[in-house]
Amino acid sequence: LHLSAVKLAELHSDLKIQEKDELSWKKLKAEGLDEDGEKEAKLRRNLNVIMTKYGMNGRKDSQLVDANYIKDGTESDTLDDPRLEKLWSKAKTSGKFSDEELDKLWREFKHHKEKIREYNILLETVSRTEDIHKNVINPSEENLVKEEILHNKHRELKDKLRSINQGFERLRKVSHQGYDTTSEFEEPRVIDLWDMAKSANFTEKELESFREELKHFEAKIEKHHHYQKQLEISHQKLKHVEGTGDKDHLNRNKEKYAMLEEKTKELGYKVKKHLQDLSSRISQGLQHNEL
Repeated sequence: LHLSAVKLAELHSDLKIQEKDELSWKKLKAEGLDEDGEKEAKLRRNLNVIMTKYGMNGRKDSQLVDANYIKDGTESDTLDDPRLEKLWSKAKTSGKFSDEELDKLWREFKHHKEKIREYNILLETVSRTEDIHKNVINPSEENLVKEEILHNKHRELKDKLRSINQGFERLRKVSHQGYDTTSEFEEPRVIDLWDMAKSANFTEKELESFREELKHFEAKIEKHHHYQKQLEISHQKLKHVEGTGDKDHLNRNKEKYAMLEEKTKELGYKVKKHLQDLSSRISQGLQHNEL
């Protein structure tokens, strides 16, 4: 796959979560608790997202360039959207951002690109399901269940599109005005969650509690970023030492790399699982609003 050390660690975390979710689903299915197949369908969508994200679906046009911003800088990857490319170009030449802020902004752009990718995968899945449903001649109880599944998918699409629109407006504002020093959060995923939480059906007390949890979540993400950087540096050192022939030095670097790799995987899993839990809680609040 020609993935960087950081991307491989992220893939490991994504697959670990997928495996845990599939084991939970098998238990539910054995107990007869997924009769409509919605949880199974969601698992398939999640796996499709993972395979597309890491270029494992066999489609050349969907494979990601191995361009971790830590190692290769921000010039070696594309955003696949003229509007995003224009905003990014404006931000780079504006003189309003330090190098550190440009790195942070690039993460926001990449996060937005990933949200669009996931939305398009879900949209394709819904379109295929609708085509199959339209071709069914005789309505039945099973088809009524499938209609409910479609309804849930459309609601998920609506949530994702709302997040994309909010995210683009934020990128547009930041690209033109620079970062607000009074901003409560800095991490793109946390900003998304906070914006959506404020639109959900939470009491003031629940929202305040959620804000505190997001602060802890952001600290966890920052710790993960730190280990990602250290892993990338260790990977580069290891490649350099391999060419020197110094076995003792090589073994020490291998041990350090293995330790950093394991810690990065562990933190990546915790971050993504925590993100799943927070997103689920917000989704429930947004659904309650619609009711």
